Amino acid sequence: MEKNGIDIRVMEKATQWLAPEFDQETRLQVQRMIDQDPETLVEAFYRNLEFGTGGMRGIMGPGTNRMNIYVIGMATQGLSNYVKRNFPGRTDLKIAIAYDSRNQSRLFAETTAKVVSANGIHAYLFDNIRPTPELSFSIRLLGCQSGVVVTASHNPKEYNGYKVYWEDGGQVIAPHDVDIIKEVEKIRSIKEVRFDGKPSLIHAIGAEVDEAYLSCLSSLSLNPEINRKYHDLKIVYTPIHGSGVTMVPNILKRFGFTNIIHVPEQDIPDGNFPTVVSPNPEEKAALNLAIKKAEETGSELVMASDPDADRVGIAIRNHDGSFMLLNGNQTGSLLVYYLLKNWSDKGKLKGNEFIVRTVVTTPLFNKIANDFGVKTYEVLTGFKYIADIIREKEGKEVFIGGGEESYGFMTGSFVRDKDAISSCALIAEIAAWAKDQDMTLLDLLESIYVKYGYYREHLISIVRKGKSGIEQIDAMMERFRSQPPESLGGSDVVMINDFLKSKSYDLISHLRYDINLPKSNVLQFVTQNGSIISARPSGTEPKIKFYFSVRQKIANLEELAEAEAAMDLRIKGLAAGMHLND
Repeated sequence: MEKNGIDIRVMEKATQWLAPEFDQETRLQVQRMIDQDPETLVEAFYRNLEFGTGGMRGIMGPGTNRMNIYVIGMATQGLSNYVKRNFPGRTDLKIAIAYDSRNQSRLFAETTAKVVSANGIHAYLFDNIRPTPELSFSIRLLGCQSGVVVTASHNPKEYNGYKVYWEDGGQVIAPHDVDIIKEVEKIRSIKEVRFDGKPSLIHAIGAEVDEAYLSCLSSLSLNPEINRKYHDLKIVYTPIHGSGVTMVPNILKRFGFTNIIHVPEQDIPDGNFPTVVSPNPEEKAALNLAIKKAEETGSELVMASDPDADRVGIAIRNHDGSFMLLNGNQTGSLLVYYLLKNWSDKGKLKGNEFIVRTVVTTPLFNKIANDFGVKTYEVLTGFKYIADIIREKEGKEVFIGGGEESYGFMTGSFVRDKDAISSCALIAEIAAWAKDQDMTLLDLLESIYVKYGYYREHLISIVRKGKSGIEQIDAMMERFRSQPPESLGGSDVVMINDFLKSKSYDLISHLRYDINLPKSNVLQFVTQNGSIISARPSGTEPKIKFYFSVRQKIANLEELAEAEAAMDLRIKGLAAGMHLND
C-alpha cells in the first residue's frame, strides 16, 4: 500500500521521526526527505539497520536504516540489557569504548558511553581515537564484560559502524551474538533508551592503556638484534588519516627502527579522507602518496593501515626497483613463514602450536605450517572465529598467528582481533631479517613459492547498493545453489562446500559430509585441478565477493613468470565460468 508513491510503512516510520524525542536538525532532514526526496526517504526507512552478528555498519544520516545517535542508542540499550542479564547481581560491570577518525565517531562513542552509564554500567571511554585492536586488548586489561568500537573500518567516508566485543576481547560469537540481536530487537521505541548518562560512571582512559598495549606487542619481536643492526631501514608509513597515526610509528621505534618516513598530509586524522577516494589499503590508489614518498626517499618498504588500524597493505621493491603491492595472502604468507621459521630455529616449537586461516585465505598457510609440524585450524571469514579458536585452545595449545586474505593478521594472544600495529612491526622485522640474508622481501616470497608451490589468488567484488542490490545478491547466491556449475575453467567441479547448509558434496563419490563450522552464506567450488572458487556476500558492505585460488608447482625462479601468466589465464577462465566477465 502506498501514499504519494511511497510505501505506507516507510511513511509511518519516517513520520515517527518527526516527534519531539528527536532533535530539531533530524526532524528537519526527515521532513525534507518526505517533501522533496522520496527515493532517499525509502532508503533511509525501508528497514531497520541490521544489527548483525558483529554489530552494525551503514551510511550516516537520519533514518532507521542509517547510522545516527538514535540507532546507536537503541543498539546500546539492547547491549546494556544483555550484559546485565548475563552477569546478574554484579555491581561492577564494565564496557570499554573506542572510536576512530571517522566523522561523528566521537559523538557516537559518547552516546554509547552515556547509555551504558545510564544503565548502571561503568563506561571506559578512550580519550581520543584509538586502533580497534587496542580496544580488544583493553577489554581484558581492564576486566570488562564487553566492548564497543565505533568504526566502519575501510568503508567510504559516508559510512560508520558499531562493533561489539565480549569479555575475552574477541568480537561476539554464538550464543552471545544472536542473543544480543534479540535484545536489540526488543527495543521498539527511542523512548525505551536511557540517554541520561551518569558522569560518575564514565571513565576516560588513554596513556596507561597505550603503554600496556605497546609493551605487550614489543615482546613479539623475534630478532631484536637484527632490528638494531638495520635500524636505519627506510620505511614509509601512512595511517591514511586514521587511528594508526601514533601507535604504528611508536611500535616501530620500540622494535628498533629509527628511520620512519611519514606522509605529512595523511598524518592528519580526518573522516573525510581528503587525499584518497577510499581509505582502503587493499586498493592501490590509497597507497599512491606513500609510494611517491618512498620513491623520493629511496625507501625499501611502504606500509599503510586503514582508519581503525586493523588492516595493513604493503608495497615492496620489485626486481627492477619499482614498487609492487602485495595482496593479503602474500603478506600473510610472509608472516606465517617468518614466524614458524624463527620459532623453529629458536627451539620454541614444542608440538602443540597452531595457526589459523579463514576458508577463503590461501592454502599456502597450510603448506608452510605442515612443513614445520604446526597445526592449521580453518574457520569462517572473520577474526571473531580466530579469537574463538584461541579462547577454546587456551592453556592447551599455543597460538602463533592467524590471518585472512583481506589484509588482516594477528600474532600472539594479547589482542583477539586483527592488528595492523603488531603486523607493521613484524613486517618491518621480516624486511630486516631478509636483508640480513642478502634478500629482499620479494626474494623471500619467491623462495617460499619455489619451496611450497606458487599460489596465486584473485578477488572480484561486485557492488550492488540499496534495497534492490540486496535482492540481486540474494538471487545470485540462490542461482549458484540451485544451478551450480558443472565445470569451471575447463576442469570439472568435484566438490561443493555449502557453509550455509553445513554440507560438503563430493560430486565424484556422491557422498555428503558435515561441515563443523557455524552457518554462513558462503559457497565454495573445488575443481579437479585444485582450483578453489568461493562466493560470499559481504557482511559489512553492499557487495558480493568471489575469491579465486590456483596453484602450480615450480622447480626454480626461472619458471615464475611463465607460471604467473598461466595462472592468470586460469583465473580468467574460472571467472568466465562463473559468468563474472559478462
